[in-house]
Amino acid sequence: MADTSITKARTLLTPAAARPNPYGALGAAALAAMAAVLMAGVMVLGPGVRFDETSASAQP
Repeated sequence: MADTSITKARTLLTPAAARPNPYGALGAAALAAMAAVLMAGVMVLGPGVRFDETSASAQP
């Protein structure tokens, strides 16, 4: 009888298995997709493209 109660207690005291969180994988996939789009934009524009900003004094 003591063995069964000890076995029951052990099964009750074992921690429950943690369920994986799908939001972590979703965030990693979104980060990878954003990085891929940004790298594609850099490749399309190339290293010789410059965007000159107009100075504030040149505007009327």
